[in-house]
Amino acid sequence: MSDVRHVLVLPDRDAAEEVAQALGDRFGLAEEPQLVRDALAGEDDAEDAQWLVVLEDPEARLNGAELDAFVADWDGWWEAP
Repeated sequence: MSDVRHVLVLPDRDAAEEVAQALGDRFGLAEEPQLVRDALAGEDDAEDAQWLVVLEDPEARLNGAELDAFVADWDGWWEAP
């Protein structure tokens, strides 16, 4: 089975860090999620950046709709591949 990567989009770093920690508790992740700052096109201001939480899911056991509902509490969303 091919590796699956899930990307969750969050409005700021604090939310991304909270989600990354909560994901391990909620979904029992084997690997720590990766946090990535995603500056919006043409914007240099750190305030105009979104944060991505990237999850490797080699066994394809995580459900996108479940992840989307989970991050909604932080005003985030699951980015469909």
